[in-house]
Amino acid sequence: MLRRMILIGLTCLAGCATPETAAPVQLKVMSYNSWGAGGNQDKPIDETLAVLREVDADIIGLQETQLEGDVCDAEVCPPKGPSAAPALAKALGYYLYEQTAENDALWANAILSRYPIMGATPNDLGVSIDVKGHTVYAFNVHFTDYPYQPYQFDRIPYGDAPFLTTSEEGVAAARAARGAAVDLLVNELPASDGAEAVFIFGDFNEPSGLDWTARAVAAGIQPAVVAFPSSGALEAAGFIDAYRAVYPDEIAHPGLTWTPTTSVDDPTDRHDRIDYIFVRGTGVDIVDASIVGEASPPAEIAITPWPSDHRAVLATVTLATRHGL
Repeated sequence: MLRRMILIGLTCLAGCATPETAAPVQLKVMSYNSWGAGGNQDKPIDETLAVLREVDADIIGLQETQLEGDVCDAEVCPPKGPSAAPALAKALGYYLYEQTAENDALWANAILSRYPIMGATPNDLGVSIDVKGHTVYAFNVHFTDYPYQPYQFDRIPYGDAPFLTTSEEGVAAARAARGAAVDLLVNELPASDGAEAVFIFGDFNEPSGLDWTARAVAAGIQPAVVAFPSSGALEAAGFIDAYRAVYPDEIAHPGLTWTPTTSVDDPTDRHDRIDYIFVRGTGVDIVDASIVGEASPPAEIAITPWPSDHRAVLATVTLATRHGL
């Protein structure tokens, strides 16, 4: 009996994971405006499902899970019809939380997870998820696209929004459009206090100040230096822009998520990075990040056919190993 116990002990020393020796937990997370799961372009849901299967993310923040309304212009565009999220979650075998609250930060949103979803925040912007004993929070937002500052700077008509020239005008216009939604999100974040990792997914419909820089202006890429306030508020709250953490050069890696439906030289459109994954947490390491889309370049990961008018954002992170019993 003693010999058997010693052999078992030696075997465990060689191959049994303990809290001190277990490898960190790796997570792939994704933010994806699915454009009605491709339905706004009359594409079958199978194409969106193929994208999700190929990426194989553990947690997915989906925006635009419903179709655009029959009346859909710059100022008014209500969602219509059923959400595609339940069918996607069922096909993947994932847990699902549909964000059905009506507020400034949501437009047909849903969160899919390989791991159990434990509960939601008061305004429906986020959920807690149990990832192998680690508590993480996933917030998922979709902000208004009107007025849209890239069009305003490029003098592309969109509704009756005025054209812009200065950095101050850009910041003021962005804050007027999305300030209430950002405040709602920031006020919701304390629900995640104590979580080991917090993710924010979203179609912000607003560029980042990390992209509209003096370097980008000098290179002729951007029209002005603008410290856009929505992403700036999250950076001030300690969040890291996952894509820019991996690709800090905004000129070499612009990370354009809007839009695969027009060419970059189309005078009626302007391409920009407006979809994000933000990450915060002690012991969370950002291992990799990519834009996922129809071709490489502009995406780092190409999937054909591509069913959406947005490219997606993918990030891989690790959660620190727990110590002690």
